Amino acid sequence: METEVRVRRGGGRPRLGKPNPVDIHVGSRVRLRRTLLGMSQEKLGEAIGLTFQQVQKYERGANRIGASRLFDLSRVLDVPVSFFFDDMPAGEPARGEAKSAGEPEAGELDPMAKRETLELVRAYYRITDPAVRKRIFELTKAVASSSDTH
Repeated sequence: METEVRVRRGGGRPRLGKPNPVDIHVGSRVRLRRTLLGMSQEKLGEAIGLTFQQVQKYERGANRIGASRLFDLSRVLDVPVSFFFDDMPAGEPARGEAKSAGEPEAGELDPMAKRETLELVRAYYRITDPAVRKRIFELTKAVASSSDTH
């Protein structure tokens, strides 16, 4: 049974179906920055006049972020608007183009999209002593390279 895709009157974005890859990418960048700042979805929503559920939808790419809202987000998250488009894969399929069957979803391969990575980075930068931080950095690199040889 196929899912019917309905379109709003006057054209626009389909209501059902998969989100646009660009919306997913922009949403993941919002989540990345919010998490790096240690900000909850609720706090971000309050800062821009939204509920945390609306922020969740933006971060998943389920809702498209308009230009004025993107500007507000850039201000609250203290990044330029271009930040949300950084690292966008050059081969993103255009609207309506299908991805290859075996192709991973956005964020599946990006370690920066994982909560574990974001929490690790935040914890690392909470270490106030630069010498200790550098030693932990060197330790992490040493452990990773020893894992590569096994």
